[in-house]
Amino acid sequence: MLTQKTIKAWYLVHKWTSLVCTAFLLLLCITGLPLIFMEELEDLTGLHPTVPAMAADTPLTSLDNVLASAMEKNPGEVPQFISFDDEGQPIVYVTTGLTPLSQDADSHFAAYDARTAEKLPMKPFDGSLMSYFFRLHVDLFAGLPGMLFLGFMGLLFVVALVSGVVIYAPFMRKLDFGTVRKNKNTRVKWLDLHNMLGVITLAWALVVGATGIINTLATPILQLWQVDQLAEMVAPYKDKPRLEAFSSVQAAYDVAVKAAPDMKPSFIAFPETAFSSKHHYAVFMQGNTPLTSKLLKPALVDAEDGTLTDMRAMPWYASALFISQPLHFGDYGGMPLKIIWALLDIATIVVLASGLYLWLGRRRAPLRLRLDELESGGAAAANL
Repeated sequence: MLTQKTIKAWYLVHKWTSLVCTAFLLLLCITGLPLIFMEELEDLTGLHPTVPAMAADTPLTSLDNVLASAMEKNPGEVPQFISFDDEGQPIVYVTTGLTPLSQDADSHFAAYDARTAEKLPMKPFDGSLMSYFFRLHVDLFAGLPGMLFLGFMGLLFVVALVSGVVIYAPFMRKLDFGTVRKNKNTRVKWLDLHNMLGVITLAWALVVGATGIINTLATPILQLWQVDQLAEMVAPYKDKPRLEAFSSVQAAYDVAVKAAPDMKPSFIAFPETAFSSKHHYAVFMQGNTPLTSKLLKPALVDAEDGTLTDMRAMPWYASALFISQPLHFGDYGGMPLKIIWALLDIATIVVLASGLYLWLGRRRAPLRLRLDELESGGAAAANL
């Protein structure tokens, strides 16, 4: 049994963690709503390329031909990544840049027909409405500092959820779950709604909050993998000079597929990019089930002679990131799960907005109404 003093202490934790993070959580929930349906919206707005109709048995061309086509259209640049369509369409995406580590304005991302190596028409993602939602949601247009700041807001959100459960427990003993007292004043009705929706969305909010925190650590996690496992895998090559020319990327693809026949390539990182070494192609393989397709296993292929150097599962912290990224947006169970995610997101927006309303109106509420709130349990006691 919690004492009134303990309840008030928990209330203060809930109050201040909620107040500090509410505005940013509202922003994340609002921008996250369209991102749940990002793939569908990309198809609708032309951000996803469409391949021309051909016979089903049309063979795929070599990745070397696709790469040559991309380099011809981007003279003076170097290849960075080759990635493959998530839906299994014959589309190959090629990223090139001024340097292997170029980003944003210094790099180009384009789609190519995997059968003909022809460039496919595709609206640029940068500058689109979806890109603004994405950047606001991921880093507030502030890069790594923005990501880490949002991660801290997510941590406060998780603390607010836990403390909210603690102070809601006395309230649940006085009323049946889900009760909204329509005979009370407006503030009490909103308090009941706030508490009820908060409990309904609790498990989901904890999952989304925790996965959001992990996602904001993507850059530090990549850096840790680079100095940990990747450095160990390429240690025998550390004193070798950088390559002036690379062996066949198609051959590297084939070597990786042969080494992991129950998996399929997700993307290929070229030498000197953040996901590889100065001497290797890194062919990242993925499983064939909804869960294992989110987990990546890199195969390092010597970009000089095309032999397999090493292949091993990513460490636990990287796997946690790979699982967290799609789970954060409900990208595991198709459209039904996305709809559930969207409904819970909307309910969380109501929880956050109602909490802000209750706090902003507490000083203006007359004493009689605040006494009514006291009947609601310890959560309202500190408002007096």
